[in-house]
Amino acid sequence: MTENPGDIANLADEYQAFRYRQSPLWAHMTGEYSLAGSYTDVSRAAEDATIAEARSFAERAEAVEESALGEQERLSRAMLVWDATSTAEVSALRSAEYGANPIFGAQASLGTYFPKLSIPTAEVADAMVDKLGAIATYFTDLADRHRDGVDSGRTPAAFAVADTISQLDEWLSSPLDQDRLLAIAPTPEDVDRDALLTRMRTAVEERVRPAVATYRAVLRDEVLSRARDDERVGLVYLPGGEEAYATLTRYYTTTGLTPQEIHEIGLEQVASLAREYADLGPSAVGTDDVPSILAALRDDPALHHTDADEIVEASKAAMAKARAAMGDWFGRLPRSDCDVEATTSGAIAYYFRPALDGSRGGVFFMNVSEPEGWGRYEIESTSFHEGIPGHHLQIAIAQELEDLPDFRKTAFVTAYSEGWGLYTERLADQMGLYSSPLDRMGMLAADSMRACRLVVDTGMHAMGWSRQQAIDFMLANSEKSVGHATAEIDRYAVTPGQALSYMIGRLEILRIRSAAEARQGAGFDIKAFHDAVLESGALPLGLLAEHVAARLP
Repeated sequence: MTENPGDIANLADEYQAFRYRQSPLWAHMTGEYSLAGSYTDVSRAAEDATIAEARSFAERAEAVEESALGEQERLSRAMLVWDATSTAEVSALRSAEYGANPIFGAQASLGTYFPKLSIPTAEVADAMVDKLGAIATYFTDLADRHRDGVDSGRTPAAFAVADTISQLDEWLSSPLDQDRLLAIAPTPEDVDRDALLTRMRTAVEERVRPAVATYRAVLRDEVLSRARDDERVGLVYLPGGEEAYATLTRYYTTTGLTPQEIHEIGLEQVASLAREYADLGPSAVGTDDVPSILAALRDDPALHHTDADEIVEASKAAMAKARAAMGDWFGRLPRSDCDVEATTSGAIAYYFRPALDGSRGGVFFMNVSEPEGWGRYEIESTSFHEGIPGHHLQIAIAQELEDLPDFRKTAFVTAYSEGWGLYTERLADQMGLYSSPLDRMGMLAADSMRACRLVVDTGMHAMGWSRQQAIDFMLANSEKSVGHATAEIDRYAVTPGQALSYMIGRLEILRIRSAAEARQGAGFDIKAFHDAVLESGALPLGLLAEHVAARLP
């Protein structure tokens, strides 16, 4: 049955409501408060329902006759098909069964998210108590899913299980009155904050902590002894793991590249970067010997920070410099601003989008738990990637577009967003934003990490590399310390395929730009190109190429 062209707008609205239901915490973060009392449903039944509903959305979108649609409606239709199909395919991998995650798991991330959840009304305040109950259900359901994984021979990596248990132990041993889920945002004047916190404290004590203890016990007593050792951290060692990784590779890169092809691209990028290090090395660190350059960046105390506040201030200064230059390179700029905050959990740096209702601007977090781990040379490239002109321009502009449905404004297309972030690190060099040769060396160091990711992610998950083999490759080809290289490899081990999106996305955006320059010659305008890339929200890379070609013929 063919649906009416006008149905694409209604279908897009339905799909956004579906996306919110899949991730209520994200919905709350964006300012959608109707699900403030909910949390992610990780049960097998919910997963089955997600797969069925996502497939239905894809079928309904495909049934809309494309010829009757305008440009943005055609993009919405294509995005609906891609996103819904991807959601169904990724959900069908049943990753909750083997997904112990000490990097991004709830036990690691809730402490960062909770204070950022706006509480604008008394109704939302009441819902915070319900949210705690839903979080408790999440942990007990997750324990059941891990039991399913044990039964099917699909278990997590042992290091991930052990690290998650340690995090859960730390949570459960912390004073109840200082529980991470009691650090909430300011409340309205008509809310009795003390009474709300008392109710929440009771929910944490009677529901959340017992559920967390159940999850911990299952990991410790039933999963750990069956977990995969360090020689077998990749998906290739799981039943159906090779097919699962191929699915994730397609999803995260939005291309048809195979893991082997991506592995080879990574090796080529690593070799190319070695030549750039040798060229820049004398002016930055006094040598053109690549191993010596990497050793200096890794080990020289003078090239590393020691103070957390200094790290944040240096990042703010970098963003201020970038902010002042935006008008020369971008036609469209976001209305909302972006700030930097310190954190001591999660990835080394990550961005939170502004709230849709304008109650909160963009913010990116710098993990300062170990200030010495931050090279002085890393601050500017990281700030340009995570903040301005990187993720903040891309995400905030998308949210402010008035002619797109909400699901397009808030879409997650990792290759597009992370490719853009990495693209802007090199763009910042073209803009003259790096303060010194050493700061430019930070740009190369960031590239090295993303090039290494192509090699080690595919190495572990498609070729059977051990955890140590992946660590050794990163140590040999980047400036990462043993501790940071290990943390990076552990992240790729527990989030298969995600790390491929950065460099593959950047290379494709550069290819799209080169094609536009070739078409337009002297008429090429960099501001028009950037606007074409950013004006329609996140798109799979194939759709992006088509869109830019149409806008810049």
